[in-house]
Amino acid sequence: MSNVPPPAAPAKDHGRAGRNLPAAIGSAVVLLGAVALSLAFYKTAFMVIVAIAVAVAVWELRRGLLAHDIDLPEQPLIAGGVVMVVVAYFWGAPALVTATAVSALVIMLWLLRRGVEGYVKNATASVFTLIYVPFLGSFVALLLAEGGATGFDRFDEGVKGILVFILVTIMSDIGGYVAGVLFGKHPMAPVISPKKSWEGFAGSIVFTVAAAIPLVVYLLDGRWWVGACLGLIAVVMATLGDLCESVMKRDLAIKDMSQIIPGHGGLMDRLDSLLATIAPIWLLLHYLVF
Repeated sequence: MSNVPPPAAPAKDHGRAGRNLPAAIGSAVVLLGAVALSLAFYKTAFMVIVAIAVAVAVWELRRGLLAHDIDLPEQPLIAGGVVMVVVAYFWGAPALVTATAVSALVIMLWLLRRGVEGYVKNATASVFTLIYVPFLGSFVALLLAEGGATGFDRFDEGVKGILVFILVTIMSDIGGYVAGVLFGKHPMAPVISPKKSWEGFAGSIVFTVAAAIPLVVYLLDGRWWVGACLGLIAVVMATLGDLCESVMKRDLAIKDMSQIIPGHGGLMDRLDSLLATIAPIWLLLHYLVF
């Protein structure tokens, strides 16, 4: 009897977009449903989702960086990230800055226990992770708190702002996906992300601006040009966030940060655009709309 193992099954080709579309749609519906329910019934519960997302994203980054012998201190990073989200929601931007600085210091002190070898490498990667995930993610808390942090006003300015933020980012992804699959011929950054095209970028602009203008005008009572600016900013930042995530994965020689979301890969593979867009969107809405 032959001892030669059977050939491995070929990897499934999910087309030009590179996704298992039914699984991706199903996962997106579940995640968006959880977000909608938390915002509809008790908006402070949405902060629990944000805190969980921060913790999972930190875990994924640590998992990816371990491939290059970079060992993040998981416990203080997750604890500090959750504290940053909470203080941003209840006490605002100044408290977030303070919590970020304290968390960075605690992490650097925590790493002293490991000794000298690898200290600079691990401390640098840890502070990078702290800024990239919990700090940027905490702007979601700042935006939600625009309507007050009591949690009982079901459709206040903060909830509306979160809806606008999520919807325009989704529209950027959908516009890029549709235009890229149908018309994509000219790669935007072939070495970094071969499937991302200039045609897809144009589709993102059209979809996102078309969605942002009525959302800002009719949902937030803002001016149309603010909506246009928000749409353009969201597209540019979402694209840059996606490219940065792609660079990180190529440098780490991994396809996805994890496989916890069917059809999407890891949570960070979905958060890259959201993390990149939230800070400028909060800034624009805070000073020009609310």
